Amino acid sequence: MRAPLQQIETPSELPQAADAVVIGGGIVGVFAAYYLARRGMRVVLVEKGRIGAEQSSRNWGWCRQQNRDARELPMATRSLDLLDRFAAESGEDTGFRRCGLLYLSNDEAELAGWARWCDFARTAGVTTHMLDSAEASARGHATGRTWKGGVFSPTDGTADPSRAAPAVARAILKLGGTVLQNCAARGIEIEGGRLCAVVTENGTIRTKVAVLAGGAWASSFCRQFGFRFPQASIRSSILSVSPGAEGLPDALHTAKISVTRRGNGGYTLAISGRGRVDVTPQQLRFSSHFAPMFLKRWRSLAPGGLQGAGSGHETLKRWRLDQPTPMERMRILDPVPDQATIRLTHARALELLPALGRTRITAAWAGYIDSTPDGVPAIGEIDAVPGFFLAAGFSGHGFGIGSGAGHLVADLVTGSEPIVDPKPYDPRRFDASSWGKVADF
Repeated sequence: MRAPLQQIETPSELPQAADAVVIGGGIVGVFAAYYLARRGMRVVLVEKGRIGAEQSSRNWGWCRQQNRDARELPMATRSLDLLDRFAAESGEDTGFRRCGLLYLSNDEAELAGWARWCDFARTAGVTTHMLDSAEASARGHATGRTWKGGVFSPTDGTADPSRAAPAVARAILKLGGTVLQNCAARGIEIEGGRLCAVVTENGTIRTKVAVLAGGAWASSFCRQFGFRFPQASIRSSILSVSPGAEGLPDALHTAKISVTRRGNGGYTLAISGRGRVDVTPQQLRFSSHFAPMFLKRWRSLAPGGLQGAGSGHETLKRWRLDQPTPMERMRILDPVPDQATIRLTHARALELLPALGRTRITAAWAGYIDSTPDGVPAIGEIDAVPGFFLAAGFSGHGFGIGSGAGHLVADLVTGSEPIVDPKPYDPRRFDASSWGKVADF
């Protein structure tokens, strides 16, 4: 069952030319197109399926600074500020609110790690509070348990995965940009050593700038013109329950279960980090890059099946630009959720928060989380193809930092002062070995 998602109406006529073409209608792609359009550029956003239908609507909805990798923290902070301003700028609502995020633990080592991060975060101007046992137990009173400690990050919050990307897409249309659904980008054309066009299933768009925000499809797309981008996907399974539980935190994380209040009053339930590794040709190709990550996370990752290979998003095949591609055969990645994980997630949630017993399961779904070897996204221009910009590999963090990532893309495209230092995201860093560079995510 697919995750809840608002549907929007968009035009079908393909423009012959644009100042920039954005490939991919997830949260990063729509924000990149939005900020380019705000700068007066003629922008065309092409999406092979529906806006926000893949991982951008299948995540928890957390927009956090807490426990971010140091390389991502500046972008996370700026992203929250941009989300605050977006509604006033655009008249559209992503559901973002700074409700605060609550972390609870009875593990001394985990609490010590959080304390070290909080010390670092304060040097970066981030507001976060370590909680002693009494404070943690009071904030987590809905569990009916005593906790050794925790963290509360009051300036963090959540947005609504079901409406965020569609809201930004509507804002693009208001600015005069073009948004096309069910229009797959098949590849690019190069002239004089630089990008000159994007080829779609409905025709060619002449342009000097293209942004690939293709999520789990990005690496196979890059392979078509010879750029090697190491990427692998993890299949994550989560569920939602109906309204009916009262007195729960808006966003709660524990080692066993994480719970997020949805816009309709229901909750999303998930186990952090748990996933299935579906074997694909691309994953085998990049196995040496991802060995450190898999070794570090072996307790939470389990072998999957052949769903990934059948979906086509991690194929090693090269396709013709005048023939249907894997993106047209699989408009929306909608993998089958792991039922064992769904049952375990629900059982843990009921055990921790008895009030959820007054709710019912309304949906369960899975999504492919596109990851890089170090858990940090690749954002930047590809040297081999001037005019082609990559924004992919967000490793499960894209929803929360999508606004900042989109703004950074617009900065790089237009030559403006970057909203954050772009160096940590440079795609060229994957030319080096991945060993010893694995981040927590």
